[in-house]
Amino acid sequence: MESYTQPLSNIYASLLQTSLRTKNPFAGKLVHAQIIKSGLHLSLFLMNNLINCYAKSGFLSDAHHVFDEMPIRNTTSWNTILSAYAKQGRIDDAYRVFKEMPEPDSVSWTSMIAGYNRMGCVENAIKMFLEMISCHVFPTQFTITSVLASCAAIESLGIGRKVHTLVVKLGLNSYVSVANSLLNMYAKSGDPVTAKVVFDRMKLKSITSWNAMISLHMQSGRPDLALAQFDQMSERDLVSWNSMITGYNQRGLDREALDILSRMSKETSLKPDNFTLASVLSACANLEELSLGKQIHAHVVRTEFNTFGPVGNALISMYSKSGGVGTARKILEHSVTSDLNVIAFTSLLDGYIKLGDMNSARQIFDTLRTHDVVSWTAMIVGYVQNGFNDEAINLFRSMIREGTKPNSYTLAAILSVSSSLASLNHGEQIHAKSIRLGEVLSVSVSNGLISMYAKSGSIDCAKRIFNLIHWKKDTVSWTSMVIALAQHGLGEEAIELFEKMLEFGIKPDHITYVGVLSACIHVGYVDQGQNYYKLMKDAHGIEPTPSHYACMIDLFGRAGLLQEAQGFIEKMPIEPDVFVWGSLLASCRVHKNVELAKVAAERLLLIDPDNSGAYSALANAYSACGKWEDAAKIRKSMKDKQVKKEQGFSWVQIKGEVHVFGVEDALHLQRDAIYRLIAKIWKEIKKMGFVPNTEAVLHDLDEEVKEQILRHHSEKLAIAFGLLNTPENTTLRVMKNLRVCDDCHSAIKFISKLVGREIIVRDATRFHHFRSGLCSCHDYW
Repeated sequence: MESYTQPLSNIYASLLQTSLRTKNPFAGKLVHAQIIKSGLHLSLFLMNNLINCYAKSGFLSDAHHVFDEMPIRNTTSWNTILSAYAKQGRIDDAYRVFKEMPEPDSVSWTSMIAGYNRMGCVENAIKMFLEMISCHVFPTQFTITSVLASCAAIESLGIGRKVHTLVVKLGLNSYVSVANSLLNMYAKSGDPVTAKVVFDRMKLKSITSWNAMISLHMQSGRPDLALAQFDQMSERDLVSWNSMITGYNQRGLDREALDILSRMSKETSLKPDNFTLASVLSACANLEELSLGKQIHAHVVRTEFNTFGPVGNALISMYSKSGGVGTARKILEHSVTSDLNVIAFTSLLDGYIKLGDMNSARQIFDTLRTHDVVSWTAMIVGYVQNGFNDEAINLFRSMIREGTKPNSYTLAAILSVSSSLASLNHGEQIHAKSIRLGEVLSVSVSNGLISMYAKSGSIDCAKRIFNLIHWKKDTVSWTSMVIALAQHGLGEEAIELFEKMLEFGIKPDHITYVGVLSACIHVGYVDQGQNYYKLMKDAHGIEPTPSHYACMIDLFGRAGLLQEAQGFIEKMPIEPDVFVWGSLLASCRVHKNVELAKVAAERLLLIDPDNSGAYSALANAYSACGKWEDAAKIRKSMKDKQVKKEQGFSWVQIKGEVHVFGVEDALHLQRDAIYRLIAKIWKEIKKMGFVPNTEAVLHDLDEEVKEQILRHHSEKLAIAFGLLNTPENTTLRVMKNLRVCDDCHSAIKFISKLVGREIIVRDATRFHHFRSGLCSCHDYW
């Protein structure tokens, strides 16, 4: 009987294996029926094979039914049903089986550890391993690879090192799979040095080992070492090439990524996969290599590659970033939308935004079924960059209403709107929102707050924000603060902060130098400004830009060193632009140098024939010297050529509403009250010693008429309106689109003393803080 039974059991076992190989689960059920008919259903060997067949075929309930009916079970029986539950993600059922086992062995423990790993419960997997060791069950190489994967997943270097010690004690380090797992664990846990030691000590290295080291070097920021490792490989698989291509792409070395792709096509017959194509398309997008991107797209089409998912997203991003938004949109419209991620839509948004086509960008935005913070932010930033401030604010409000939490980039973008509008009230609301969201200490938000408060006239608030981020200030933070101090007339503080920046080893950029040169301009530090200009070139290797040249001309000009300014222009290595000649012309007007003003105006008008500022400045220079006829000729020429002069306006924001005033403005609803208050103030400040500067009226008129014109300048009207409509002892903020005139500057000093209030005026070049009859600029502006 035994000689007959044993071969029959083997036949049935072989048939069960065949049903698994052919993926014919119902064949297994037929074999089960034959086993019962043959009376072999009590065979432990066959029942274990049957449980395995049912479990792997997906009939887990049948497997468990067979298991329950077995009169005798061995460890293999328990492990088979346990492994089945663990592999199918039914980890609680697996654990229940595990706890019922009379004597779990290393396979049982390993199945549980691997099951927890598969479910993402890596802490449970590690805990299971530690219990296994405490129960004196020796782990196998499979146990070790599983628990090392758990350590790598949560970057648990401490436990990983203890596992490594155990590996050495048990002599398991000779297994290539174990060594590779150690490599992976050390790489992901941030210990590249030990990873390198493990790799160097490996007697047998698989391609996986080499690939792990390549990825490690890339993650550690050493692409040079990754390339050296790659070149040493005697055999490479697709993962090797992808590790190099993806690594270069992620490190911003996109040209090198494309070079590796070229090598791959020449040296191997390997075909690119999803990862290859997505990475090289990303590289093309970053380099704006539309031509090469099209070639890769053609390859995708020729090979009938699946363009859903990562490759489709990468194609949309590549076309969007490289100027082919039309093609990107066609791909999007022909794709299965559910397979496209928000990054693809956002890239298309960015493509339209870059073209300034905000209507198409908004259409794409509105087609998104769900908006994440990235898409909201991209659309808001697009509006900001294209000057649609109202739309940006409205969209931000919609974002808040729909419950999406803004991130630091969203808040920084909307703060830039407040800065451009100099809207302190709106900026303070965003500040409060950033505090509630826990983003206030983000560098980008803090920098936005510094800029917003500075441009809204609250330099003290800007300082407080700057001091709050003392532990992580970047170049932008320091630069923003230097510029803010300079704009507010605090040149000495700006220079002191710049010097401290250098002491702390923060490298200034070209914008920082514009800021510190502006500080020197506003306080008249000519020598120090020249030293900084030299330092910029010699110490930091920054080549001067037109902005730096204009600053130097302004530095000399405001100090009355007009010949030095002219000499500087003659030595410039580039052709002077509008700003350079404009700076010189403005200084000539202030210092009444008509001859040089004529030269500057002529050169400026050669570049920009319709520049109204050039005509006005030259006419004003003539008027300041009493050359009324020459001034009249310039104004007539301006009129004949239909060049329109920029009108001066001042405005003040009260209770969220902006009130704009022009010279002799008669349109405001409170006109009578404003004019009565101005007349009263005029009398009072004259009693205090104010003398109207009628020379500021650059027309040949009677003194009485000149004085009336001066009294009704736009900034004076705005101040009177502000005094009528704001509480006493509060700060009054006024904005002006042109430079404040000498008479207004003098009058506002007296007004601040008369009313006992701080009056902050932002003109075209800087802020003036008037307090108690004094101005922060010390009358040098």
